[in-house]
Amino acid sequence: MAQATGPSRSQPATLSDVARLAGVSIATASKALNGRSQVRAETRTRVIEAAERLAFRPNQVARGLLAGRTGTVGLLTSDLEGRFSIPILMGAEDAFGAGEVAVFLCDARGDAIREQHHVRALLGRRVDGLIVVGSRTDPRPSLGRELPVPVVYAYAPSENPEDLSIVPDSVGAGRIAVEHLLACGRTRIAHITGDPGYAAAQERAEGARAALAGAGLALVGEPRFGAWSEGWGRAATAMLLDQHPEVDAVLCGSDQIARGVIDVLRERGLRVPEDVAVMGFDNWRVLTSASRPPLTSVDMNLEQVGRAAAHALFTAISGGTRRSGTETLPCRVVIRGSTVPLA
Repeated sequence: MAQATGPSRSQPATLSDVARLAGVSIATASKALNGRSQVRAETRTRVIEAAERLAFRPNQVARGLLAGRTGTVGLLTSDLEGRFSIPILMGAEDAFGAGEVAVFLCDARGDAIREQHHVRALLGRRVDGLIVVGSRTDPRPSLGRELPVPVVYAYAPSENPEDLSIVPDSVGAGRIAVEHLLACGRTRIAHITGDPGYAAAQERAEGARAALAGAGLALVGEPRFGAWSEGWGRAATAMLLDQHPEVDAVLCGSDQIARGVIDVLRERGLRVPEDVAVMGFDNWRVLTSASRPPLTSVDMNLEQVGRAAAHALFTAISGGTRRSGTETLPCRVVIRGSTVPLA
């Protein structure tokens, strides 16, 4: 009976199989596959070709242990059901999946004690790093600089400037929103937004004012702060039209507010966008697509925030330079029929 020259189809190939097929020792095969410089180019090529023929996949746990890593990370959120947290988590998970990193997901539900419990549990599992995802863009307490693994904060920045935080550019978002309305020929722009205690509400208003000032204009009245709701959008619009019937555009702090604004404009006999353009924030598809007309909105690119946080964590885990401070990522305008008549 002929002797087998490789593993059976029911069994995965081993490093020993690769070494045998390439005609080298196991140690040399390992060095070749791990990119060590002590292996000649032709030997490395022969080992790699053998590994490809055998569909060899290195044991990730063993490789991680040799490198001092486990190939796992922790994703810690305070609002797992939140529509802002979920896209960030998806973006981070996509990036980790591409790098064959396993993810432990924990939801602290806004409870600081529960969060500390999850941190201890994740460290007990020897994760290589942590991403902390907030439910709003206001600064949050740092987990501390004493942790044995790198930490990246996403969406909600850390209060400690020595930590690395990656967030959407809310000031820039307000600016590009107004620039879009100006490009549509609007010059009498009002701003109806949400809770003034939210950093995002203040920063978007700041960006909107800056864009108007750059064009030699100002907001119609002061920003109208209130609740993140359709009800507030309706109430604020009624007051706005009574005081400033000349308004030709309304920039809203959220898509819910924008829906309320459109309701009142329609009740007053004003056409959107012919008479008054309306623009939202967040690009929440459930609202933007169902709106009549479909709602132009600012997308905060939250999945990209998650991916950027994951890449930053990869770099730190791999021994690269640990960045610090708050880094902002640009947002984008998604144009629909509420600001530009679309065929």
